[in-house]
Amino acid sequence: MNLTWPAFLTWPAAIPQPGFLWPQFLWLLLLLPLLVLLYLWLQGRKKKLAVRYASLTIVKAAMGRGPGWRRHLPPLLMLAALAAMLLAAARPVALLVLPSNQQTIILAMDVSGSMRAADVEPNRLVAAQNAAKAFLKDLPRDVKVGIVAFAGSAQVAQLPTLNREDLVTAIDRFQLQRATATGNAIVISLATLFPDAGIELQQFNFEHMRGMRGMGRPLDQMPPRQNEFIPVPPGSYTSAAIIMLTDGQRTVGVDPLDAAKMAADRGVRVYTVGVGTVEGETIGFEGWSMRVRLDEDTLKDVALRTAAEYYHAGTAQDLKSVYQNLSSRLTLEKKETEISALFALAGALLALLATGLSMLWFNRIL
Repeated sequence: MNLTWPAFLTWPAAIPQPGFLWPQFLWLLLLLPLLVLLYLWLQGRKKKLAVRYASLTIVKAAMGRGPGWRRHLPPLLMLAALAAMLLAAARPVALLVLPSNQQTIILAMDVSGSMRAADVEPNRLVAAQNAAKAFLKDLPRDVKVGIVAFAGSAQVAQLPTLNREDLVTAIDRFQLQRATATGNAIVISLATLFPDAGIELQQFNFEHMRGMRGMGRPLDQMPPRQNEFIPVPPGSYTSAAIIMLTDGQRTVGVDPLDAAKMAADRGVRVYTVGVGTVEGETIGFEGWSMRVRLDEDTLKDVALRTAAEYYHAGTAQDLKSVYQNLSSRLTLEKKETEISALFALAGALLALLATGLSMLWFNRIL
């Protein structure tokens, strides 16, 4: 014999919107009007019994001043308690702003030569450093932060840590370099978040050669595949996030959209922040003259694919505001949360209040 739970006793896989998990129990609220009618009938019955006395004046004089409105308050409170408990039984769900379970954040910061441009005062790099330090101050102390610096390549400037002083020191040590490898920054950030996943940049360079012979490199010398994993929905990994700040286009390295797919398959959100002018400008670096332009389309696409958001910061104040926004987004989040316990608690308190008032005023329980 195969026994199964009734449909209304099973927890749904997903809650589409605030409401009730077991709305069938709401039908029990129809009992409340019946209880009100029963209470009114009992009150009327008491009046009929009272007319049997020969003189109502004598009875009233003997009883003194009646309880008045107080006699109706305990039953009214008990009725409200019952309503709250019935609502709790229907398992209400609400959209609440609650602390996030974010545990690790990777700051991937562009240190290419274009970051010396002064369109963001005093220049893009200093403004980014100052905003990142302010961001660290706003984060809860139990959130780990790692730093990845990228230009023509990407490297971990500071492994995830709770030590804010080490993070500030890593940010102050940034040195400008040539080229921009935004895709590499995402891959290295993922490798930092998942150190045992076998994520390596070389996989992107030689993946197209895997399974082919005679291409100049034996298969046994190629980098191993990353460890097998089951892709998850984008944005579903809530224990970590990546914030990538850049001011230019990718010029070398991994395609950022390929890297974004890798992040999306692991559920990691990649928030992108574009610094500087969208139109671009010409700057000089180590005797070179270069024109840098913010590739907003790619940054927006990276954020979209990973269920995150793109922000543009045209000034130092904009950049600071972006990081403040991100701080609140990553430490607080809206969640569909069952609030049955709140209704049950309200019902219990109302029942206790009704009983207490009845005992105090009438020396009986309702």
